[in-house]
Amino acid sequence: MQINIEGTMVYITRIEHFNAAHKLFNPNWSKEQNEAVFGKCANENWHGHNFNLHVTLKGEPDADTGFVFDAKKLSSIIKEHVIDVVDHKNLNIDVPFMKDKICSIENLIIGIWNQLAPHLPATATLHALKLYETDRIFVEYFGE
Repeated sequence: MQINIEGTMVYITRIEHFNAAHKLFNPNWSKEQNEAVFGKCANENWHGHNFNLHVTLKGEPDADTGFVFDAKKLSSIIKEHVIDVVDHKNLNIDVPFMKDKICSIENLIIGIWNQLAPHLPATATLHALKLYETDRIFVEYFGE
């Protein structure tokens, strides 16, 4: 039995994990103002998270493979352009795409989008990123 997939939009999500340290602070503010706004996250000795990154592509399944995009290839692209750059790093110091930015999860997800988007195939569109900083805090970004 052949399933008609033409014109069918499917979303596929790959989840990757990384560990990283950072601190939240605005270099234009005093130590006291940073602590008042960012609390413990402004700790001068940094703090770390176990991040989970969800990368969602959308597209039509390929007639020959049934794939929107090969999940193993997607994992390799994420690893090369994001995970290898951020894993076990200090996001404020070691990650070029976070240079001169306040290291919030919101700015981080925008930076990750900009790292990934140019390396994805034309056959699948980067639809959304979801980044979990903790079990209770996450951010979503749709490239807007």
